[in-house]
Amino acid sequence: MKKILITGGAGFIGSHVVRRFVTNYPDYTIFNLDALTYAGNLENIADIENFPNYHFIKGDIADELFISELFSEHNFDGVVHLAAESHVDRSITDPMAFVRTNIFGTVNLLNAAVKNWKDFEGKMFYHISTDEVYGTLGTTGLFTETTPYSPNSPYSASKASSDHFVRAYGETYGLPIVISNCSNNYGPFHFPEKLIPLFINNIINQKPLPVYGDGKYTRDWLYVEDHARAIDLVFHKGENRETYNIGGFNEWQNIDLVKLLCKILDQKLNREEGSSEKLITYVKDRPGHDLRYAIDATKINRELGWEPSVTFEQGLEKTVDWYLENTDWLERVTSGEYQNYYSSQYRDSKI
Repeated sequence: MKKILITGGAGFIGSHVVRRFVTNYPDYTIFNLDALTYAGNLENIADIENFPNYHFIKGDIADELFISELFSEHNFDGVVHLAAESHVDRSITDPMAFVRTNIFGTVNLLNAAVKNWKDFEGKMFYHISTDEVYGTLGTTGLFTETTPYSPNSPYSASKASSDHFVRAYGETYGLPIVISNCSNNYGPFHFPEKLIPLFINNIINQKPLPVYGDGKYTRDWLYVEDHARAIDLVFHKGENRETYNIGGFNEWQNIDLVKLLCKILDQKLNREEGSSEKLITYVKDRPGHDLRYAIDATKINRELGWEPSVTFEQGLEKTVDWYLENTDWLERVTSGEYQNYYSSQYRDSKI
């Protein structure tokens, strides 16, 4: 009966990972640790909350004493670390929040693992990171696992720092670690401050679609369920102290993505073709905006056999369908009502 701690499991990517581990591994006990900040939503995992091998813990990874006591009490066999502040725009206005969670929080988890895992046999500390640590690309080339780090935002700098700490603990203390760096995720339960869910919501409600700069920033897009499947593979089969890049082989300029969203939603909402494109509004660019990200996912394909299961067009249509079928969820999130979900039950709980 392995005991696995998954941090940030009420968030977007984390909820998909928790669901996969709980349902696919009934012989594991899964502990979902989440601080339930604005991006944490227990509705994301309401379908598994009564599974016998699932436990939710409300707590903050930046609380050193709490994390130390948590590890002492439960003696986890593995950690899948997803908890992070992740929105670039928020990191520009409040960088210290990203330092606190992404750096201090990660080091607290590492210290607790080193202290409590006297024998590292069968243990694994898996740290999930981002392609943004590599900086920006020109019009050609791909990020590989050996691309030098060159973060350009407080968010990516905080994730780069946490990556370095994880590697350092592997080298210094012999902690079994693995790291993955992923491209932009999309799919169900995505908090609507991010581009795709924000624009889906705005198109539904016929609100402006704010596009930074000229809209020609390029991103590689990864369907979240494909990412959860990759995380499963890396946790179980990844080599100690290795890094794996996880990407969707789907490069899209922002403006082309937005126009595709408009086209899909015009069709599904029975609106005149082209009507939603009229909502596109170009706005002042954000500081330090990276031109292009693109992941080379050859290593994880070659060594672990992973590849995306859907094209971007297929994944985007599935995503749009989910939001149209779950307008109540979208309304609760955009109104802030979701923060009351089970709030009385979990407001003061820690362990």
